[in-house]
Amino acid sequence: MNNKKIHDFMNILKDTYPDAKCSLDFTTPFELLIAVILSAQCTDERVNKTTPIIFSTYSTPEDFANIDLNELENLIHPCGFYKNKAKNIKACSKILVEKYNSKVPNTMEDLIALPGVGRKTANVVLLNAFGIAEGIAVDTHAKRISNRIGLSSETDPQKIEQDLIKIFPKEYLKDINHLFVYHGRNFCTARNPKCDICTLNKFCKSFKEKTL
Repeated sequence: MNNKKIHDFMNILKDTYPDAKCSLDFTTPFELLIAVILSAQCTDERVNKTTPIIFSTYSTPEDFANIDLNELENLIHPCGFYKNKAKNIKACSKILVEKYNSKVPNTMEDLIALPGVGRKTANVVLLNAFGIAEGIAVDTHAKRISNRIGLSSETDPQKIEQDLIKIFPKEYLKDINHLFVYHGRNFCTARNPKCDICTLNKFCKSFKEKTL
């Protein structure tokens, strides 16, 4: 897309979803980090139903570093993959206590070195906890929309992220994931996407192929 199309593309999304923001509920960078780890292969809605119960008792790195692993597994069980997530959360919390004075680091390099934290998680934490738009969190919505529209033909989230960064100027990086999440939920759904009334169909490779 040329600069005008990119500008039009982003303006349509912003006009369609003026209130787009992070869907996870949190009050501290650490709570956000835990919520994003829990959101892997789980809906944000489910995470938001689970975390208030957890955070009412456990809300700091010290709390999670010292929690009994079985108890943590039981608490996060509704979010799926609870054994692996519990192990990562406990290990991550211990590192935060020992290495970072119980603070969540605010660099990509430090975040992705933590157990259970990949680029997607790091991008979400950097943007929503610290206001740093270093990259783009490529979740299932961003992946699906990027592939359908033709922004990327890659399947690996990190490669999709690099394709998107090449297309969109830095000023847009902070908005793309939130807007893609909202659009993926409302129009570009995994099943039965609403292509005929989609606000982005004039840009969409998949829609054009359907109408040939």
